[in-house]
Amino acid sequence: MVDQRLSTASICDFATWEPVLRLLLAEQAREHVVRSVRVAGRIGRGGWSLALTRRMPPPGRAAQVEDMREEIDAVKRVQGALADAGVDDVSFTAEIHPAGKTVLRLLGPSPAVEPGIGTPHPGALILMDGSLPEPWRRLPEPAPGAAPASSADLELLERTLRERLPHAIGATEEEIVAAEARLGVALPDELKVLYRVTRARWEDLGDDYEAVMSECAAVGCELFDLDSLYVADAASRHCRWEFAAMEAVVTRPDAMVQGLVGSPGWIAFGDNGGGDQLAVDLTPGPRGHTGQVIMLSHEESVGAALVADSLTDLVLGRPGAEPSGPREQQPPAVARVNIASLPSIQAAAHPGLEALSIGVWDDAPLSLAPVTGLPRLRTLTAYPGTLADPLEIAQLTGLEFLELGPEDWRVLLDAGAVPRSLSAAAIEVHGNQEPLPIVGIANEILALWDRPQIIQTVLEGDLGTPA
Repeated sequence: MVDQRLSTASICDFATWEPVLRLLLAEQAREHVVRSVRVAGRIGRGGWSLALTRRMPPPGRAAQVEDMREEIDAVKRVQGALADAGVDDVSFTAEIHPAGKTVLRLLGPSPAVEPGIGTPHPGALILMDGSLPEPWRRLPEPAPGAAPASSADLELLERTLRERLPHAIGATEEEIVAAEARLGVALPDELKVLYRVTRARWEDLGDDYEAVMSECAAVGCELFDLDSLYVADAASRHCRWEFAAMEAVVTRPDAMVQGLVGSPGWIAFGDNGGGDQLAVDLTPGPRGHTGQVIMLSHEESVGAALVADSLTDLVLGRPGAEPSGPREQQPPAVARVNIASLPSIQAAAHPGLEALSIGVWDDAPLSLAPVTGLPRLRTLTAYPGTLADPLEIAQLTGLEFLELGPEDWRVLLDAGAVPRSLSAAAIEVHGNQEPLPIVGIANEILALWDRPQIIQTVLEGDLGTPA
């Protein structure tokens, strides 16, 4: 553990943390604890995770902010200090003695560590600066035969839009050229026609909600103005490393849309009203059309769905569809072995396997021998206690992400067998394990790549004797 102090005084002032610690101590006192207690948690500028029992509202009334006012006020005090320090998130652990003497340890931050989710334990460890999971590095495959759909009709599109939006203010050519320069890509002709009819600015509609709804109905979506157009590339679709590593990019030979995270040819121009983005697709799949309209779901991180073969079809309400019929079944690139899914690692193994997750398992621990030598295996996650021999991991020479329990990491670290191919790693923790040993393991892993450590700032104070 690296023992350093954060540089900003307010976050390092015990008094900043005292209200939070008192709440956690009171929670422990409900259980009549008379010995030293340990508490832990995480507070970030956008949320927090504390082991507190929320007060139930009276029967017939929903929970209200005032029901947790004391907790909110205590957390806001810390959040203000985090903002002053320019820190997004910090976890902590504290030992509180019966007489009130308290040793508080702030854990982090580190630019090489993602925050944990609902836990004081560290999230993914970024071992290579700026590294991204393989699906987020994948670029679209060329489609040399792709062309606009026969339904794309510039005259029909413009005539229809002008009939529906007779009072709309269109964008100038200079505004369109400026948008193209900002995006670094030429807008397709149908999209230019659309914006020449309406530039979709709220002020042009006089802040009239009814007029906005009429424009949405006329176009078929909530249209972005030119300044809000963006390229829906992989960088626009952020995902935490541990989740992104378990995704895979797969495009079927008959697909209309490539199964990408994002593409430099996806120009997002609108919203369906439910948070899903509509985009014009300039890099279609093997059976797709240049300029087809696709939808990127806000609930998914990979892939997009075909909405219409052209922008003309979208405006005229003619939906597109993926080809139907029987398809060749391929083994999945992402496989999960656990008590409810695949029954063995043998069942998961095939040359196209990219990501393997071993979950809850009631039988004997498993050998990794069936997946040794697979050419595309890049991700392995294993629930604690499921591996017969963690040292078999050393034979998986193509791993870029590895998630294990602390005991398995200990085996690899002690044997000097942590795969050097890794770009990121994670420690899977279950139950209320003390954070300090987990942070210690994380720092050992980070040190192998000479990455910034999770710092420890030690503060001492006195909470007094609990009432």
